[in-house]
Amino acid sequence: MKILVVDDMPLMRHVLINMLRQLDYKNVVEATDGLQALKLLRGQHFDLVITDLHMPKMDGVNLLDNIRSDEALSQLPVVMVTCEDSSDAVKQVIKAKVSGFIVKPFNMNVLSAQLNRFFFRD
Repeated sequence: MKILVVDDMPLMRHVLINMLRQLDYKNVVEATDGLQALKLLRGQHFDLVITDLHMPKMDGVNLLDNIRSDEALSQLPVVMVTCEDSSDAVKQVIKAKVSGFIVKPFNMNVLSAQLNRFFFRD
């Protein structure tokens, strides 16, 4: 399973990637914003995207919109990670057809539960 982690905060990417590795997901690629993520997505195959909502250049909703409107990527699962608790923001993300939602702060159990929705593991 190949996972793309997208977050403009290096510490958050590091924490998320370490959690993924502890959960035995070893094939992880990182991007610093939605623009970089989109370039990677169009050049490589990924099984899942985990992205932050608020980022410069291209935020998580715009990235999600681009993924959903690209025929080659439209079925790719996307999990949004955010500290946003505004119902309007959450509704916007759901309307953009997000596959999963994780609210910061979160722990490994929360991440694992989200991943188990997409990957069946022995």
